Amino acid sequence: MSGTTRRKFIQSSTAVGASTIGAGYFVSAGSTTALSNSAIEKLNVACIGVGGKGGSDSSNAALFGNVIAMCDVDRNTLQGKSKAPEFKNAEKFTDYRELFAKYGKQIDIINVSTPDHMHAVITLEAMRLGISCYTQKPLTRTIYEARLLANVAKETGVCTQMGNQGTALDSSREAIAQLKSGVLGTLKEVYAWSNRPVWAQGPGRRMDMASFAAQAYKEDAKEAPKLVQSKHNEILRAMERVDWKSWIGVAQDRDYWPGLYHSFQFRGWWDFGTGALGDMACHQLTVPFAACGLRDPISVQAKTTGHDFDSFPASSVIKFEFPETAERPAIPFWWYDRKGNKPPKEVFAKWGIDKVADSGVLIIGDKGAFYSSDDYCGKYELKGVEKVKVDFEKAENKGSNDVNNMYELFRAKSAGNPMICKSNFIDRAGPLTETILLGNLAVWAAAKGGDGGEMGEWGEKVEWDAKNLKVTNLASLKTPGVADLIKPKYREGYRLD
Repeated sequence: MSGTTRRKFIQSSTAVGASTIGAGYFVSAGSTTALSNSAIEKLNVACIGVGGKGGSDSSNAALFGNVIAMCDVDRNTLQGKSKAPEFKNAEKFTDYRELFAKYGKQIDIINVSTPDHMHAVITLEAMRLGISCYTQKPLTRTIYEARLLANVAKETGVCTQMGNQGTALDSSREAIAQLKSGVLGTLKEVYAWSNRPVWAQGPGRRMDMASFAAQAYKEDAKEAPKLVQSKHNEILRAMERVDWKSWIGVAQDRDYWPGLYHSFQFRGWWDFGTGALGDMACHQLTVPFAACGLRDPISVQAKTTGHDFDSFPASSVIKFEFPETAERPAIPFWWYDRKGNKPPKEVFAKWGIDKVADSGVLIIGDKGAFYSSDDYCGKYELKGVEKVKVDFEKAENKGSNDVNNMYELFRAKSAGNPMICKSNFIDRAGPLTETILLGNLAVWAAAKGGDGGEMGEWGEKVEWDAKNLKVTNLASLKTPGVADLIKPKYREGYRLD
């Protein structure tokens, strides 16, 4: 049965609505009889990015699907993953475009777990091929990409899920229901703080062979030739392993340097990552975003320890302003990153919070407060008020919230119902990512830090028209390049619009 025929068979044979999948069986809601494997095949899966978080994402996808192809720019990573039984028959690629060219019509679901700058371009091509997508957080590197992914998901009707696994926690779903009940009274403000970055960030970090050689000769001209040759050989060995051109992808060219970008260090670079905010706010804001209506901020402003428009700052504080809605008054949201960088102590003291977690969320109303000391709001306390009885949809438990979040996409695909996914691109992941990434415009406009790496003064305020994705005070901003962060320019060979 071809991929296209199989997809049509699935859609016509499965009830639209909640359904479950397990070990190659599809079960409609309310049914106790599984279809046999002879009646229907497992969904075909392709995995793009199989190291780091992609390692667990691809393994989770393999629990419910048949992995026919996988891609990673690191050949060692590919080889290692192929040793697992569920991946041994998957064809290996280092360029996702070659994978799509060969298998695009056979793929039902894809997981995208690459550096941030490649999320959108890969996911867009998959959706345009009719493939359902599980894409890691943050959904995209730029605001325009997030809006585009949501629009294309709506146009194509494919099922989508962002990899913010806290969405599948019953405790976070309960927390959303508690907050939506109005238990805190009138909302006043929202805070989130993170112990990230746990990777390198800060100005003046870029290195290439010319700079390395100049520095080596300056320090010790006699030893420099050996040092330079040794580093050159190290890079040549790495290039045998890493498809650097595919890693750079849509971004502008720069030289590979050992340990500086690949693999985990990409998060700290403007061209490739989204900093601590992009990395962790998709997790931490899942509950306040859904419960407090944190969509479409009208302005952002930041202060930072300083950056060079190449690497993110070591630390930042960002203030988002949200306009009044039918459900709540206008409220601010405050973001703090770097371990120890937290809201003022008095913010917590009023609610009897003495030992503040390294990462957390605090939502304040006129009757009480919500406090979570967990990255996913998976554990929380209500301060000053008692919990009320609420109803919420529990996730189907397949072992962990990470697995459950992936499983939800397979359920949605089998049912032909994209709305089964709680973190779908249209209703949740796209708008949430837009909100978060706006904060990085403020970080960009706050490049000047304080003396000795201390926090600087507040940078320029960025005023925002969310509907049209425009900075409304762009003409008055002195910081160059703010608008360039909204919509990227891809290199030739890659398609955005």
